[in-house]
Amino acid sequence: MKQQSLASQAVFERYGRKSRRELFLDEMEQVVPWSGLQSLVDPHYAKAGNGRRPVGLGIMLRTYFVQQWFNLSDPGVEEALYESAALRRFVGVDLGVAPPPDETTICRFRHLLEKHDLGGLMLEAVNVHLEARGIRIATGTIVDATIIHAPCSTKNKSGERDPEMHQTRKGNQWYFGLKAHIGVDSKEGVVHSVCTSAASVADKHMLPDLLHGEERKVWGDGGYQGQTEAIQEAAPHAQDMTCRRTKFKNYVDEEAKRKNTTKSKVRAKVEHVFRILKRVFGFDRVRYRGIAKNHHRLCANFALINLYLHRKRLAPLGA
Repeated sequence: MKQQSLASQAVFERYGRKSRRELFLDEMEQVVPWSGLQSLVDPHYAKAGNGRRPVGLGIMLRTYFVQQWFNLSDPGVEEALYESAALRRFVGVDLGVAPPPDETTICRFRHLLEKHDLGGLMLEAVNVHLEARGIRIATGTIVDATIIHAPCSTKNKSGERDPEMHQTRKGNQWYFGLKAHIGVDSKEGVVHSVCTSAASVADKHMLPDLLHGEERKVWGDGGYQGQTEAIQEAAPHAQDMTCRRTKFKNYVDEEAKRKNTTKSKVRAKVEHVFRILKRVFGFDRVRYRGIAKNHHRLCANFALINLYLHRKRLAPLGA
């Protein structure tokens, strides 16, 4: 028979330290503009009436953010709340009073956000919050895109792959999924524009939708070369700073190569955003079918990424 002494229970523990998860949650507790984001959802959220009393909006919003930060499914985040005391403290759940939201409630809340396109509004609200703290979107934009993988198996209920996803080739490798296109401020690294397409859509086709119109310079990799007219139409005063082709049949353009190196030092900021999306938040594969649901998730993730990128500057002000 397994026995457990009283000394092994938390109340008698003498030693301990905060885990990386707890430190992360403490930081995000300070930097997320909770009241502003809750006010976006509140008009659409269920109110107490004659039926089942709804879970508090604050709890549901925090649960949704935990789901994004740790790349959890609806049942996965429910189970994580039962397993982790740190997550329960952050979300505001006390198992002695009430259970955490179940997976059905979490799924319905996510569908509510998707229905009213609140992911895009969250991104705008976060950028307004950052601007109020002195982190402003300036007159330079870096554009880039990344491929998010989707399941290519047909072993599912419909017997086919997601019809909204497509395949594309990058180098000698084929990929199936969608493509996330973003516009990032060249000074602060803030994501201000997000577009989502099938992976087969060329980067240059989404370029006008990634500019806010006040740019003086636009940076991009070789996939955006030759789009000077499109840039001028979307941002009349912008200078085309996209990388140029350097290798030709009989020679290498060393001057263009040198300029590309200089441009890449600015353009590299967009890669930090993709690193956080894929490596920190774990969004390197789609979880849902269709472009719309995944676009909503991307918008919400980029809103949280903007806060994560500037958490050191925001924390003292939010403390």
